[in-house]
Amino acid sequence: MSTTNTAVPALLHDSFIELSARERARALLDAGTFRELLGPFDRIESPWLPMQGIVCQADDGAVIARGTINGEPAVVAAIESAFQGGSIGEVSGSKIAGALELALRDCERGKIVRPVVLFETGGVRLQEANLGLAVIAEIQAAIVALRRHVPVVGVIAGMVGCFGGMSLAAALCSYLVVTKPGRLGMNGPEVIEQEAGIEELDASDRRRIWQLIGGEQRAATGLADMLVQDDTSSIHDAVREAFARGVPATHRTEDVAGYLARLGDIDPATVSPESMRAVFRAASRSEAVSKEDA
Repeated sequence: MSTTNTAVPALLHDSFIELSARERARALLDAGTFRELLGPFDRIESPWLPMQGIVCQADDGAVIARGTINGEPAVVAAIESAFQGGSIGEVSGSKIAGALELALRDCERGKIVRPVVLFETGGVRLQEANLGLAVIAEIQAAIVALRRHVPVVGVIAGMVGCFGGMSLAAALCSYLVVTKPGRLGMNGPEVIEQEAGIEELDASDRRRIWQLIGGEQRAATGLADMLVQDDTSSIHDAVREAFARGVPATHRTEDVAGYLARLGDIDPATVSPESMRAVFRAASRSEAVSKEDA
C-alpha cells in the first residue's frame, strides 16, 4: 500500500469527486486522446425504466472512453453516480462488460489495452435486478480474464462508494485506488441497519461508517492499494503508478489462505476498526518475514 499525505493547497485543489463521470474519464486519459464510445447521442437507453415511470438517461449512467495512458492504448469505464445512484442495469452494465471484453480481445492478440474502472455505485439497479446481476457477473469475469495480461485498475473516489456486486468487481481489480471519502463494502450501512437493526449498525453515525468502510480504513487493512487525496492530479498519477507496477505476482483474490488466516485472528465479539488494522499489520509483518526467509 502506498499513501500520499502531501497536502494540496486549497486554492490549487482540483476535486476529482466533483467531476462528472465523463469529466473523470477525460481527466485520466492523456490530453487530447479522449474518444467516447456509445455516448449520449447514440441514445442507448434502458428499455425497462420508462415502464416504471423513471426518466432515462441517454448513456444509462455509464461512460466508456478510449484513449491513451502514458501513450499506451487504454479504456476507461466511468459510472455516473448522479443517475440512479450509479446503479448497474442491463445497458450500463453491458457497456462496461463489452468494453472490458473488447480490451481482452485486443490483449489476447498481443495489443495491450490498459483498463480502468471508475466505481461510483450502490450495486445492481433494483428495477432491473436479474439483468443487472447477470451483467455484473460478466464484468467480473472480464476483469479476471484481463488481469492475466495487464493490470486492471479500479478507482473509488466519491462518497457514493462501491457496494453490492460491484464491490466484488472492485476487489477483483489488480490495484484499487481510493480516497478518504470513498467507501467500499458488500452491503451499504442503510441496508445493514434495515436488516440487522440499529443495534448492529447506526447508519446515521457517519464518523463510525467511515471508520469501518472508508477509504483510509480499506487501505490500512489491505483491501485497497493506494490512498490518495481527492485531487485530480493525484488520482491521475496514481493510476499511472499502478500500471507501472505491472501485473501482481498474486492478486488479492488469489490469496485465499492469507485471508482465511486473517479471519481466524479476528474476534467478532471485539471487532473494531483498530483491531482490524492490528490484524492486517501483523499479517503484513509475517508475510515480509516469510519473503526474507525465502
